[in-house]
Amino acid sequence: MAEAPERKGLELHWQILIGMAIGIIFGLIMNNFEFGAQFVKDWIAPWGTIFVKLLKLIAIPLIIASLIKGISDLNDIKKFSRIGGRTILIYLVSTVVAVTIGLILVNVVQPGEGVNTEFLSEIDTGAGVDKKLKGAAAQKSAGPLDFVVKMVPDNFISAAGSNGRMLEVIFFTLFFGISMLLVKQEKIQGVKAFFDGLNEIVLKMVDLIMLIAPIAVFALLANVIVTAADPNILMALIKYSLTVIAGLLIMIGVYLTVVKLYTGKSPQAFLKAISPAQLLAFSTSSSAATLPLTMERVEEHLGVEKEVASFVCPVGATVNMDGTSLYQAVAAVFIAQAMGFDLDLSDMLVIVMTATLASIGSAAVPGAGMVMLVIVLESIDFPADKLAFGLSLIFAVDRILDMCRTVVNVTGDATVAMLVAKSVGSLGEPKVKNWDDHLDQIGK
Repeated sequence: MAEAPERKGLELHWQILIGMAIGIIFGLIMNNFEFGAQFVKDWIAPWGTIFVKLLKLIAIPLIIASLIKGISDLNDIKKFSRIGGRTILIYLVSTVVAVTIGLILVNVVQPGEGVNTEFLSEIDTGAGVDKKLKGAAAQKSAGPLDFVVKMVPDNFISAAGSNGRMLEVIFFTLFFGISMLLVKQEKIQGVKAFFDGLNEIVLKMVDLIMLIAPIAVFALLANVIVTAADPNILMALIKYSLTVIAGLLIMIGVYLTVVKLYTGKSPQAFLKAISPAQLLAFSTSSSAATLPLTMERVEEHLGVEKEVASFVCPVGATVNMDGTSLYQAVAAVFIAQAMGFDLDLSDMLVIVMTATLASIGSAAVPGAGMVMLVIVLESIDFPADKLAFGLSLIFAVDRILDMCRTVVNVTGDATVAMLVAKSVGSLGEPKVKNWDDHLDQIGK
């Protein structure tokens, strides 16, 4: 039998990179025309919005189908408890590591030293900052166990109708899946078959949606460029941004080192496999929107078995925010330095604890990190009358830093999935080597 002709084409991460580059260049060009911003907003941006909406559309069905399938496939409540316990433990440890890295860097670089406080008094705090402050006030007014209370939905249908209530959906789904393990298998074969089929359908939807990813990131990045504010950036703000980015890069280095030492997998192969999800995370600034692709890359390209990936990745998209917690640590100390608010060792320890807990409660959507930043600042008794000015100082660059820290959040999810899979013997060889192979599978 004659061999099929070899298919040629760029892999997905290269297609997305090209789309991003063209989007940035196109946005910069359109900024030179009076009609440019409006043209991008009317005719380009909607395609990126549609793409993100499609990803969010299948996020809840994906979590429900994949979690229930993954748990039911275990056929053993003890194995599930091992996976769940190790997942939460590793996520907590990685978050503490991220916060610590951020604190060390910001105290060494001290980007907030020497900021002109007279400039701060002239800043218009604006509606964006006011909205973050109100969101933080609502979070702060909650009781110490409010996070646990919010995990338990009183109406599953209502919770499933909002991506912002994903933790409630995960709780119900875990409850449902664990109950399936405790029921005699012959009585639930029909239910199991339904969710197996639903999972396959949703994964196919992910494949089809990702075919337009390069066009979508072009639209998303072009819109970011033409709508970005033109702030009067101070040297301190540049140093702050570079400090955050340096911390995020170090955190990725930590992931790669752990992957190499514990799983024996090549860091280069890991980055190549997860890069499409990283690029999509950068474009959307949303771990939740990136979740479908993250799961696909972890299962098909990193060799993590579905029973692990279907639990670790959805939970990670909700509670694992290493990039966000690192940013919160750097931003809190930077604002304190800029406003002349001295911090001691006890304050640093409070930041570690608060940033860790705040990252768990942070929604996996753009801009949520800044809401939690207010809570971190208030935990160290930062003056309330200076909060708005402090947030305004970093608000101008928050969008690009949000994009960067989401990359770390998604990378952390993939790393933990590999670590947990290795620890329970569920890490094998990748099912798909490249994007062309995956396109072949889509067509089957």
